[in-house]
Amino acid sequence: MSAMHIREAGRADAAEIAALHAESWRASYRGAYRDEYLDGDVFRDRLDVWTERLSAPAPNQLVVVAEEEGRILGFACAYGGEDPHWGSFLDNLHVRGEHQRRGIGARLIAAVATWCRANHPDCGLYLWVLEQNKRAQLFYARLGAADRGGEVEVPPGGGQVTGRRYVWSRLADIASPSTE
Repeated sequence: MSAMHIREAGRADAAEIAALHAESWRASYRGAYRDEYLDGDVFRDRLDVWTERLSAPAPNQLVVVAEEEGRILGFACAYGGEDPHWGSFLDNLHVRGEHQRRGIGARLIAAVATWCRANHPDCGLYLWVLEQNKRAQLFYARLGAADRGGEVEVPPGGGQVTGRRYVWSRLADIASPSTE
């Protein structure tokens, strides 16, 4: 068995990232996102997003994957210096359900933090997590993020959800991957 490693994603990864993203949403966002959307062609929607992001990346975009034996186990997408107050934005972090609790999410966040320190060192890192996703909130808190309040937004597929903003004010505050 080969070791898991983190690498930057490329255009050829779009379909596998989209499939993982759709799988993760169907498993974790049920009850927040509309069933019609999750039960529909959420894969096609995510494939369009990831094909665009990986074909024409924004200058401040980073997409990394955790890979083992040629299979993507998780991914993260961040936008450096995205917000003048909150800093760099961790837009996505997803790990396959059967591979969670192995430290993969923490390693992906550590890779994003390393990139942010090199490219956007004067700002923090933040993300949005669904209010109903208590498990994810605990995970981010264990890694040193603080809950800075919520906002209602319209998710893909319509409806309304409340997201919680989790923030690391300083990149140095991101806990080690060994804490997952």
